[in-house]
Amino acid sequence: MGRAVCPVLHMPIISINERLPTPAKADATLTLSLEARQKSRQRVTLDSGEEMALTLPRGTCLRDGDHLRAEDGSVITVRAAPEPVTTARTDDPTLLARAAYHLGNRHVALEIGEGFVCYLEDHVLDAMVQALGLHIVRERRPFEPEAGAYSGGHAHEASHEHG
Repeated sequence: MGRAVCPVLHMPIISINERLPTPAKADATLTLSLEARQKSRQRVTLDSGEEMALTLPRGTCLRDGDHLRAEDGSVITVRAAPEPVTTARTDDPTLLARAAYHLGNRHVALEIGEGFVCYLEDHVLDAMVQALGLHIVRERRPFEPEAGAYSGGHAHEASHEHG
């Protein structure tokens, strides 16, 4: 694959084209929103200000802490950018499961933890979750939702049976 060319300077841009399977000593960091971490081909600006071309295999979704290698050999650590999110909390596990069910039924990306669910801020969802009885807090922080059942995070083995 040829090197991408900057349309303004008409100079080659270094391409980031590999996700490393294990962490490595980083030379730079790249902070991206959730939306940007889901795009495998785009122009990006490292935290240092250097522009690069992200050219990963289609369908690649980046996670906070991933390590990438550029064609010049440099290693880049991915960071999740702070975003406006709502964190909904409850001490009641059944109520938390009910909220996660209703949010998931709307295909909302969720970060799930002990006693909370977190999603990108949305006033309609906030009202629904509050009506269910959860306490919400709007904040700005990195958002790292569940990867999903079919994203490679869990390899479903055909050798076991379901009851």
